[in-house]
Amino acid sequence: MPTRSATFACAALLSAAAAASSAPATPAGPFVLWSPDPLVAEHWPETYIANAFGCTGRNASPPLQWKGAPKGTLSYVVTLFDRDERSTPSGWWHWVVYDIPKDVDSLYIGAGGLHSKVLPPPTLQGRSDLGEAAYHGPCPPKGDPPHRYVFTVYALKVAKLPVPEDPSGAMVTSTAQDYVLAKSVFIAHYGRRK
Repeated sequence: MPTRSATFACAALLSAAAAASSAPATPAGPFVLWSPDPLVAEHWPETYIANAFGCTGRNASPPLQWKGAPKGTLSYVVTLFDRDERSTPSGWWHWVVYDIPKDVDSLYIGAGGLHSKVLPPPTLQGRSDLGEAAYHGPCPPKGDPPHRYVFTVYALKVAKLPVPEDPSGAMVTSTAQDYVLAKSVFIAHYGRRK
């Protein structure tokens, strides 16, 4: 038969275990977006540069990864926007990807091709400012200071974004604002010599 002190010790252990199990979980780390190719942040390789407007890159979308999405995330949106494009008053959308499933945390290199077979279903691409539902890489005017290319991932509380077919980047990001749980940004710079 256990002694009285052993009974109290056992009760104390059970009480501590119950308190630990009901304590709030350690908060997850920050929601972070990056490219596994470090050259994207340093200086875009030709692989990801446009093959248009005088540029001769391969126009493959760079690989991206993210982690730390908040609880309740049901889908993601990923965009690439050039805030320094001067040919329009509102910058330039280079890539718009939405309805990315909640269990996906990366996009492979080249995932942004026209009629992509690499994107995880039911992911869709919106219309870039080049007019296609696909990625198109940077090609700033020669001699411009390096442009800031803003990659953004949004964690959303809806599985499907309520946008019309073939939406623009502005439409996707504007609609997403109503459902955003968190977002993460990283900026890569690219310029062309004269």
